[in-house]
Amino acid sequence: MKSPVISLSAFLIILFLGASLQAQNQDLEWHPDLTNDWTPVEDSVYTENLGEPPSDAIILFDGSDLSEWTSAPGYFPDIPGVPDYLNALEEDHGAAPWNVENGAMTVVPGSGNIMTKQRFRDVQLHIEWRTPEEIDGDGQGRGNSGVFLQGLYEVQVLDSWQNETYSNGQAGSLYKQEAPMVNASKKPGEWQSYDIFFEAAHFDDDGSLIKPAYITVLHNGVLIHHRQKLQGPTVYIGLSKYVEHPRELPIGLQDHGDYVSFRNIWVREL
Repeated sequence: MKSPVISLSAFLIILFLGASLQAQNQDLEWHPDLTNDWTPVEDSVYTENLGEPPSDAIILFDGSDLSEWTSAPGYFPDIPGVPDYLNALEEDHGAAPWNVENGAMTVVPGSGNIMTKQRFRDVQLHIEWRTPEEIDGDGQGRGNSGVFLQGLYEVQVLDSWQNETYSNGQAGSLYKQEAPMVNASKKPGEWQSYDIFFEAAHFDDDGSLIKPAYITVLHNGVLIHHRQKLQGPTVYIGLSKYVEHPRELPIGLQDHGDYVSFRNIWVREL
């Protein structure tokens, strides 16, 4: 049987193709610049010590005074009251009436809600809170307050240490919308923390919803909500729905009649 004969031209083509493939493989193997991204990362952010606010954080409460806060108009609104609430934000409601002592601010029951003077859109919010050490009441009547993103979307504050209540109203819940994945509560009287990552809702020029709000929450360092879609502003009874509102609104804290304290509050704009 005769051996197959390969012409010189065919041999040279095969040799060229082999060398080319080998060169491509070598490029992929020995030249990582093909996948390296050299785009500069601007604005270096750092913390002096673990647990302290990052260098680009906006300090909302450092324990000294309530200069970054003001009294809020009425109660944080249910759906029908949103337009009136938004209009009332343009008025001067006076100084924040809560007590400041030993590096913490504490609700003065009956004095009303407070809100930040600055307005925010997408944020990383850190806030520490404490319910009274002495247990008084049960369910929703025990260490009740709330953190309101944009004054409309509530992360519940409550003494949920061995305190039975509806799960979408316990500490860390997105009030009346979503229960936390786990109960990460500490005992009453102990300081706790929320780290909240909030993406604001976007509306079209005609008021229609383009993108809903999303929220991620860590309670005492434990993930309890992971980019959870919000159904709309917080409502007490019934189902929520989106109401058009400005892109930037204040952060609010709730007076629910209990002596809840807060400290070390800061945000980073995202």
